[in-house]
Amino acid sequence: MGSRMAKRIAPEELRSNRWFGAENFTGFSHRSRMKQVGYRQEDFVGKPVIAIVNTWSEINPCHTHLRERAEAVKRGVWQAGGFPVEIPAFSITETYMKPSPMLYRNLLAMDTEEALRSLPVDGAVLMGGCDKTTPGLLMGAISMNIPAIYLPAGPMLRGNWRGQPLGSGTDLRKFWTERCAGTLSEEDWNSMEAGIARSPGFCMTMGTASTMTALSEALGMTLPGASSIPAVDSNHTRLAIGSGDRIVEMVWEDLKPSDILTRSAFENAITVDMAIAGSTNAIIHLVALAGRSGFDLDLRFFDQISQRVPVLANIRPSGAFLMEDFYYAGGLPALMAEIKDLLHLGCVTVNGKNLGENLSSATRINSEVIRGRDNPLQPTGGTAILYGSLAPNGAVLKTSAADPRFLRHTGPAVVFRNYDDVESRLNSDDLSVAEDSVLVLQNAGPLGGPGMPEWGMLPIPKKLLTRGVRDMVRISDARMSGTAYGTCVLHVSPESYVGGPLALVENGDQIRLDAENRTLDLLVSPEELARRRAQWVKPAPKYQRGYGALYLERVTQAHKGCDFDFLNRQAPTPEPAIH
Repeated sequence: MGSRMAKRIAPEELRSNRWFGAENFTGFSHRSRMKQVGYRQEDFVGKPVIAIVNTWSEINPCHTHLRERAEAVKRGVWQAGGFPVEIPAFSITETYMKPSPMLYRNLLAMDTEEALRSLPVDGAVLMGGCDKTTPGLLMGAISMNIPAIYLPAGPMLRGNWRGQPLGSGTDLRKFWTERCAGTLSEEDWNSMEAGIARSPGFCMTMGTASTMTALSEALGMTLPGASSIPAVDSNHTRLAIGSGDRIVEMVWEDLKPSDILTRSAFENAITVDMAIAGSTNAIIHLVALAGRSGFDLDLRFFDQISQRVPVLANIRPSGAFLMEDFYYAGGLPALMAEIKDLLHLGCVTVNGKNLGENLSSATRINSEVIRGRDNPLQPTGGTAILYGSLAPNGAVLKTSAADPRFLRHTGPAVVFRNYDDVESRLNSDDLSVAEDSVLVLQNAGPLGGPGMPEWGMLPIPKKLLTRGVRDMVRISDARMSGTAYGTCVLHVSPESYVGGPLALVENGDQIRLDAENRTLDLLVSPEELARRRAQWVKPAPKYQRGYGALYLERVTQAHKGCDFDFLNRQAPTPEPAIH
C-alpha cells in the first residue's frame, strides 16, 4: 500500500466558510468581528482556519515554552496559506493537580471537542505533552474528527547532580527512598533537588508523557520523529513550523483522524509501547483512544502483543539512559525500524505517507540506547496483564521495572483501606510486615481515589528500608507514575470501591502473583469471600456536586479506559446550526 491518494476540497467546502462565506446578516456579522480584530477579509475567507489548541499555562512547568512554540506554528500556517487562531485549552499539570490529574483528562477531552465543534475552524494543531494532555487532546480531536496533527512539547534536558545524569520522577523516587532510609543527607537532597529538572519540557524518562507522545507518533498523529525532540532543541521550533505548515495541506486533503486511526494503527501503538517498555498508564489511555475511534481493545490483546515484542529502548526506569539520549540515538523512527516486521507499515500518517515510507531512512545511531533485536533489554514486552480471583477484569504489571525475584511470589497481605491509612500506619513501629508481605491498597481506583491517583508504587515501610529492602509486591486499584518502578500490580479491576474482590482482602490473606502465567489470585475460599461480601459496605461518594459528581456518575472502570460512558458512544454529533 502506498501513500494516501490525496483528494482536494474546494474553498467553498471549508467548514469555516459556513461562518465567514455567507452573504447574509450572519456572514456579515462574523466577518465584521474578524475585521474588528484587525484582519482583512482576504486573510480568513476561503482559507483553512487552523485552531492552535494550546495547553500552555504558567503553572504547568512542562509547557512553559508552548506560548513561544504557538508563534512558530502560526508562522507555518501563514506560510502555507492558512489562517491561525490560538485557542487555550484546559492545562493538566501532572505536578500540581490534586487529587489526581487523571480526574481531569476527560474534561480536557470535552474542552477540546467542543471548542473545535463550536468555532469556525477547519483543522487543528494540538499542543500538549504532560501526561494527561496527550490523550485528552487526542480523544477530543478524534470525536470531533476534523483534520488534526499533534505537536508534542518534548522532553526536558537530562538532569545533573555532581556529574550524575538524573531522570525526573525515577531518580526523585530513588533518592527519596535513600533519604527515608537515612543514607542521603539533607544537604545532598537539597542540592539534588535543584538539578533534577533543568528546562521546559516533560519528564525525560520513559514515563507516561514520553510514552504517550511516542504512541501518538506510532499511531500516525505526529510528524515523523516528533515525539522525542527535546523541548529546547532548535529542531523543536522547526517541528512547530512544520506542523503548522502540514495541517493546512491536511485540510485541503480532508485527512482526518478517522482516516489514520485504524485498528492496525492501534496495534502498531501497542507494539511500540511494549518495545519502549512504556508506562502502564498507556494501556488505559490507548483503550480510551480506541473507544473514541470505534474499537474495543481487550486487555488480553496487549498481553498477546507483549509476548512477541522485545524491549529495545534502554531508557529509565526500565533501562539506563534518558530521552535526550534516545533522540540523539535515532529516536522513535530508529526503534520502529528495528521492529518493522512487527508493524503494519501501510498505515497512513499525518504527513500523507504511510509508516513504511516514513521509516525508510531511519537510522539507529547508538546501539546501547536503542538495542538491536539480537541484544534486547528484555526478550518480551515490558508489561504483563494479569487475571485471577483478585482481578477478574484484569490488572497490569510492568515486569521490566520489577525485581525478578518477585515475579513469582506468594505472601501474606498487609492491607491499607485508603491512602490516609497508608500515611498513618506505614512507618509505625508496630506494623506487622516483612519483605515477603504483599502490601495492598484499597479504594484508590477511578471512583475510590477518586480519579485513580498514582499511589500504586506504595512506599517501602521504613523498618524494611533500614534493613536494605528496596522492593516488594504491592497491589492496588490505583495507577503509578510511568517514572516509577518496582513490583507494583496496578489497575486491579473491578476496583474495591464498587465491591471488587480487592475490597474483600484482609490482613494475613495469602496472595499469589505468577507473572509468567499471568495470574493474580486471592487464596481465600469462596465461602469465606461470600461471608465478607455480605458484610461489605460501599464507601460514601467523595463528591455531591460539580464536575466531580459528573465524573463519579459516568466514568468507566480501568479496563474500559476510564472514559465517560456518554463520550465513548459512536452516535454522531450534529454540526452546529449557523444563524
